Amino acid sequence: MTVDASAFDAKNFKQAMRQCAGAVALVTVGAEHGKRTGLTVTSACSLSDSPPSLIVCVNRNASAHARIREEGAFAINFLHEDHALLALTFSGQKGVNGDDRFAFGEWTRGVTGAPVLSDAVAAFDCVLAQEFETKTHSIFVGEVRGASHSDGAAPLVYLRSSFHAPREIRGTVTVGDLDSRHLSWSDFS
Repeated sequence: MTVDASAFDAKNFKQAMRQCAGAVALVTVGAEHGKRTGLTVTSACSLSDSPPSLIVCVNRNASAHARIREEGAFAINFLHEDHALLALTFSGQKGVNGDDRFAFGEWTRGVTGAPVLSDAVAAFDCVLAQEFETKTHSIFVGEVRGASHSDGAAPLVYLRSSFHAPREIRGTVTVGDLDSRHLSWSDFS
């Protein structure tokens, strides 16, 4: 669907973004029990491997926003397919706030003190390296101080207003395989 630029608004933007799958993660912060908080995002991704770093976009109205600035550290915990209720809990849709959200899931403390989900697909314990502000959000750059991962878990993604776990449609495509590159370009271009 093509949208006329004169009719473009936030509703059209949101509808278009719902067509783009995003990995679901919990951004968690707070070294002390009682002062922990977190939120559910699809806005976290790798930035660089030199130094190892990620970015995450956090709304300035989120409870975790000020806490990330105060603590100077946070964790990004990418969820697996069995974590949908945990994602809803940290999104605020279950009426659970702040430190009470950590009653769900198994948590450890990273080297920075940030809460790390023990069975995350991948978890990154970060120090706040940089921050960029936009009108409604801050883009936090986190330099990784610790990481863990689970090779066998299916990641949780958000697409078209619901959670999904990606499944292989056909055999795995390997980047270095000439036949795979030919297959992917001819099928998708």
